[in-house]
Order: sequence, then structure tokens, then C-alpha cells
Amino acid sequence: MSDDDGRERQSGSRKPLVLRGFRDYLPAQMILRQRITGIFQGIFERHGFEPLDTPALEYLSILTGKAGENEKLMYHFADQGGREVGLRYDLTVPLARVVAMHQNELVLPFKRYHIAPVWRAEKPQRGRFREFWQCDADVAGSASMLADADVVAIMAEALTAVGLPNFTILINHRRLLEGLALVAGVPEQEAGTIYRAVDKLAKIGRDGVARELREAGVPDDAIARVLDPVTMSGPPRDVLAELRPRLAGLPGAETAIAELEQLFALLPDFGVPPDRYRLDLALARGLDYYTGPVYEATVTEPNVGSVAGAGRYDALIGTFLGRPVPATGISLGLERIIEVVEEFGLLPVPVTVPQVFVALFPDTVGEGARLASRLRTEGLRVDLSLNPQRGLGDQLKYASRKGIPIAVIAGAAELAEAAAAVRDMRSGEQHTVALDELGGYIAELLAPGGTAQDATR
Repeated sequence: MSDDDGRERQSGSRKPLVLRGFRDYLPAQMILRQRITGIFQGIFERHGFEPLDTPALEYLSILTGKAGENEKLMYHFADQGGREVGLRYDLTVPLARVVAMHQNELVLPFKRYHIAPVWRAEKPQRGRFREFWQCDADVAGSASMLADADVVAIMAEALTAVGLPNFTILINHRRLLEGLALVAGVPEQEAGTIYRAVDKLAKIGRDGVARELREAGVPDDAIARVLDPVTMSGPPRDVLAELRPRLAGLPGAETAIAELEQLFALLPDFGVPPDRYRLDLALARGLDYYTGPVYEATVTEPNVGSVAGAGRYDALIGTFLGRPVPATGISLGLERIIEVVEEFGLLPVPVTVPQVFVALFPDTVGEGARLASRLRTEGLRVDLSLNPQRGLGDQLKYASRKGIPIAVIAGAAELAEAAAAVRDMRSGEQHTVALDELGGYIAELLAPGGTAQDATR
């Protein structure tokens, strides 16, 4: 215990601190987060996905042996009952458990979305935290590339809906990488070295990947046999046609190529613009449970990197159920998406929730409260003054500091005439309006193109 800690305890106070990598979300931040997650929820539900939630804590045995490197970052401990438990590090493993536990209650294919926090004990940096939110949409129980096309379309729609510029969805197939490693002569047990190194191609370049593979003991001729095909570019149909003879005879390679051909043929029919996706044979994705097509949405301008990931994981549910259940899904990285949206002002978002502030006086408290209730029933968000004893100037200063665009002044003289004063806090203009017309008048001011709209940032 430090001296500072000791002094704080002796004085009866505690220093307010938040763990590194964790954050408070103040109202202005929460308004933006809720706006974005609301957009995502709407898109998920338009595609027929249903909501799901799961516990933050799972038995440790549920979470281990499925996610490779991510498991090293898991928060885990023995609880007060001596049970080994862990905080979920993603939303996919809990989904697999749910499908296995509730198989008799679910109708397959099961299309679910899940918007919730996850935890990883990694080094905090820009856009990366120890507690962060994921927005997932998954399909369990379908091996069809229609399911993959659906989730890729959702990814494109979601990123477009929040105004994210210059994103590209990279697409590959894990079995193609496995085949390339085998063709290069890399033993199957060392294939993970290939995946991890190749996945860094965009960051460290061909020379950097070659150097990393060389340091891992991969021979130079094998490195060339891996890097030559993964750096191929061009229309997916042409690249896959050129790749087919290179992987001829390898288990699963022909199926992987056929699945990608089918997927790329479907995406235009799902409304995904052709300039929003491309084949990237270097894409690996880090999770061990991926078995088929994998996806990653990246933003290069501004250069924030990956903002969403996805993939097919046909074996994961089977680890709980004892029989394979095909599944695929996406995960939108809420924190990085918010970072870009906020930095570049991509979405108009109110700075506060209330649209209307009702100022009171000691002799109009009852009438003012009834007026606020009436405006709420008309669909307006109303903040009623809690300090009628203060002067009107102080009450309006509060509304101004909050960014509330409209103030209604419930004065005794106006109320006696069945009216109230309405002040546009943006322009300073003030008019007396009949109470029967008050809600409609305010709604017009707040409508797009009105003289007063929600204050936005």
C-alpha cells in the first residue's frame, strides 16, 4: 500500500479510479453508442435475426481450447465457490454453448444477433480496450453460402449506414491457406506459423513476412511457394481459376474454391457493391475455430485497420454437442467504428436527450408539471426544471449548457391565457403559443429544416 493510499484511507476518502483499459461512458458518449447500436440492431432485424444475451461469466472449460491466441488474454479466476470461471472474450463461443444446450428449443437455421461487452487482458491502445463491445450476427445450422452472403451483406450495410468511408471487405477461405501450407511442404502441425505470418502481410509487407517465416525455420523455397500465390491479385474468378491447378488433389481445396466461387457470385444479388469486397488470399483471421470462408472489413482512410471480422466455424458447436453443426457469422468492432464516426462527424447525433426544457416559477409548479406531462404524451422528450425558485436566467442557462434546443416558459400570465412562451435556444427568438398548439409548434421547430433542430455534434 502506497503512502498516498494510506493517507486516503486515514482521511476516510478513496481516490476515484477506473482500471486501465476500462472506461466510463458519459451521456454524450452513450447517445452516440446507442445511436450506432440502434442502427445495427435495425439492420440485423431486417435480415430476420433475433436477439440473444448470455452471461458475462462462463465455466472456464466452456471458453478454453477454441480461440487460440485470444485465450491467453482471457480474464479467469476461481470464484467464491471454488469454480474455475472466465469472462467471455467473444460472443461466438457462448453462442455455440447456447445452441448445444437449447437445441430442442431452437429452430434451425438459428439466426441471432448479440450486442454486448467482452473482455480481453490486452495492452490498451487507440481503439483497443480491455472491456469493449461487439455487435455480432450469426447463423447456426446452415452450410449454405447463402448464409455467408447474408452476413457479408449485413456487414456492408452496417458500415455504410454509419457513414464509414473507404471500407473494403476482404474475403478468403481457411482451407486455401491450409492447402498453400501443404503445397509449400510445411508440416501440418506447423501450419499455424504460416497463418500468423501471412496474416501480417498488409502490415509488414512481403519481406517482413518472409523474414518472420525464415526465423520460424521455414525454408526459403517453401516461403516462396506460400507468398507467390497469396500475393496474387485480380478478379476473384480469375485468381481462383489460376489457384485451382496449384491445389489440385489436396483435401478440401476444391471445395474451398467452389464455395468462394459461389459466394462471390451471390454477393451482387445480396446488394453488396462490387467495390466493397475483394479476394485476399493472405487473410487468415486469428481464431482457431474458423473452418471455411473468413472475412475482415478494413478502413484505410483514415488508417484504422480492421473494423469488423467474420468467418465460418462449422466445428465449434460440435465441441459441445458431439456432432457437427455448421455456422457462420460476423462481428462488428463497435469501439473502432465509434472512433471513426466521432472523429470525422459521420453521424449527426444530439448532444443531449431532452428536446424541450420547461422552466417553472414557484407559483406555476403544478401547471408546469402538467404541461410537461402533456408534451411527453405527444412524443416529445421533456426536461422539467427542478429549481423553480431560481430566476429564469439561471434556468435558461442550464438548458443552454445542456444543449436543449427549445425552452418553454410556464409563466403565470401566459398560463392564465392558456398559453406559454416558447424560446428557440439556438436563435434566441421567442413567441407566445396557445397550449393547444404547443406540441405541434415545437415539433415543427424540431423537424428537419425547422428553425430549431436537435443540437448536434
